Amino acid sequence: MNDRVREDMLALVGGKGRLSRREFVGGSLAAGFALAAQPVCAQTMIKTPADGLHAGEVRVQTKQGSIPAYIAMPDKGRHFPMILVVQEIFGVHEHIKDVCRRFARLGYVAAAPEMYYRQADVSRITDIKEILSTVVSKVPDAQVMADLDATVAYARRMGMAHARKLGVTGFCWGGRITWLYAAHNQNVKAGVAWYGRVIGDKTENNPAHPIDVVAKINAPVLGLYGGADAGIPNDTVDRMRAALTAANKKSVIHTYPDTPHAFYADYRPSYRKPQADDAWARATAWFKQHGVA
Repeated sequence: MNDRVREDMLALVGGKGRLSRREFVGGSLAAGFALAAQPVCAQTMIKTPADGLHAGEVRVQTKQGSIPAYIAMPDKGRHFPMILVVQEIFGVHEHIKDVCRRFARLGYVAAAPEMYYRQADVSRITDIKEILSTVVSKVPDAQVMADLDATVAYARRMGMAHARKLGVTGFCWGGRITWLYAAHNQNVKAGVAWYGRVIGDKTENNPAHPIDVVAKINAPVLGLYGGADAGIPNDTVDRMRAALTAANKKSVIHTYPDTPHAFYADYRPSYRKPQADDAWARATAWFKQHGVA
């Protein structure tokens, strides 16, 4: 490690009270909320402060060039347990950044890489169907897995993340990715998938879905789903639950009755505070129970 990299690492995790200008770059991730996710419900929106944290945008080097990522962690200490936070279809906008800060305030380093960076800036697209057809469908699962691997490697190389305490969580699109990543990276100790699709049509970019990789999911995953989710039928969730049981996996799926999709998204009308609070308590306890703390 050369002196300049060492200085940057110490600035990031050594509690000097400043961010490294070289590492925290800014400018590529969405500011505020994605247009397609608006109008924002300000009366229920949670705003987690960044005081006592290092939080900001970094550049993660991958085999296909660099991508931006939002990282938050305590401003004192190093080698924190790590949580990968995988975005909704709206990209890494303010809600996902806030989730990272929520984990950071619990003593984690939380990182949310922008998974669509090579395809498009979805924060400026106003129509959800357009995001799905012109961006999401063009993002290969293999690219996503590699970018998440690169983000973990970056955090460990910089001294932010513990070498063996890795968890992953994701919302909606990111919920599906959480299941897949738990099967892809055998170093994951636990995962929490929020209302992620488990069954779907196979394509060149999406050659497998969570139900297809159950045998490879060695890390225990907690699935959090809404019983009134119009986009993820209950029978598909039941099939995933049955497949996990048949394979003797330690994963658990909890379904909230009469609860819509995106019930944790506090900035949207779908937000349901009692279910969201209960799910967050379950999620954080799950990570601690399985050694990501």
